[in-house]
Amino acid sequence: MRCHELSDAEWEFVRPLLPGALRGRKRLDDRRVPNGIMWKFRTGTAWRDVPERYGPWATLHTRSRRWATGSTFDRIPRAAQAKADAADDIERLVSVDSTVVRAHQHAAGARKGGSTTRPSAEPEAV
Repeated sequence: MRCHELSDAEWEFVRPLLPGALRGRKRLDDRRVPNGIMWKFRTGTAWRDVPERYGPWATLHTRSRRWATGSTFDRIPRAAQAKADAADDIERLVSVDSTVVRAHQHAAGARKGGSTTRPSAEPEAV
């Protein structure tokens, strides 16, 4: 097994979440397609550069687009989280951000030279 490919346990989890064949020609092996899609996104190459062992690049691209618009790629992480929740396998960490954002004097439209008042108007607050 290569580092970009699904293990047997991962494949058994993902397989029922993938859409089945609609109609037409015989489909490419369903396990090769997610492996090819993962290889493409992990390496960052173009679709045409995906190795032939994963099948035709056009098939991978088409299924990737279909699965993205058909919410298949959304179902997989939700199902994984539900499975981990059921097994009480998730540690929850809450982090509260207390960042303070201060306005710089130039962000307030201050005049060059450091003058804080305008000659004909009252000073404005930031």
